[in-house]
Formats: sequence, C-alpha cells, structure tokens
Amino acid sequence: MRRYGVTGWKNAGKTGLMERLVAEMVARGLSVSTVKHAHHDTEIDHQGRDSYRHREAGAREVVLCSPVRWALMHELRGAPEPPLETLVARLAPVDLVLIEGYKRSTHPKIEAHRAETGRALLAPGNATIRAVASNAAPVGLDVPVLPLDDTAAIADFILHDLGMT
Repeated sequence: MRRYGVTGWKNAGKTGLMERLVAEMVARGLSVSTVKHAHHDTEIDHQGRDSYRHREAGAREVVLCSPVRWALMHELRGAPEPPLETLVARLAPVDLVLIEGYKRSTHPKIEAHRAETGRALLAPGNATIRAVASNAAPVGLDVPVLPLDDTAAIADFILHDLGMT
C-alpha cells in the first residue's frame, strides 16, 4: 500500500489538511485509510460502556462491532508503542494510507505550516518532507511550497510524488 504523511507542529493545520485530503482522494476514486499518532493517552472508549469495562477488566484486545462499523482496541499494558509499519500491516488493503504525525518515520511527507504558530519549519532538517503546505511564503527551502488551503494542488503533488498519476 502506498503511504504519505502529513506532519508539522501543533496547531499547524495537520488534521484539517488530512480531512480535506481524504475527501479529495476519495472523490478521485481512491480507497484511503488513515493512521493518526497522538502523544498523549487518547481515550476512544468511555467509562460505563461495555467495551470499556472489558478493557478495564484486563482484556488485551476488545473488538466492538455494530451493523455500521467495527473497531479493534488494543491495550499496550506497559508494552512499547508499536512501530508505524506494524500498524499499517494491520490495515485492510487500500490505494493510499495517509499518516498524520510520525515526524521521524521514513515515509514521504508534506509539512503543514501556519506562520502564526511561530514555530520553525521541520523541512530543513527532515529529508522525508517532500513539500511544505503553508499559509505563508517561506523562503530558502529546498522543497516546493504549496498553499495550505489548496487541497487539490496538494493531492496532485502527493499522487505525482507516489507515481500514481
């Protein structure tokens, strides 16, 4: 499966860009899955739910299934966080996996950047960043700069970079 990432600092526009890219790629007829990295204890289940109670009782994995969707929750219980490759390998085959976060992983990425965050760009020190999508016009970069809100141009860039056009 082809992979491409969206990375950047907090409040740089990563999630909004991911959301728009998924919609754009699906509108172009591609099947897309996503992987999102979080740096904190993310709770996708809620206290009082049966699946939450199963996890709290000590289950390593809990599958929740309904007529609309199913989800697999895996508790690490002190084990190390699995590498991105392990997670991607668990996905059903699709045309494209879009990955949010994972700054240091080796897959190609677009850096989302908002000038008002005041954060330095990651691209100059990260060879896996192939372009910057920004609401400003950063200068002195060795990679293309695309308008952060031009989803079609960013999607075109990704698909071209992956050899899918």
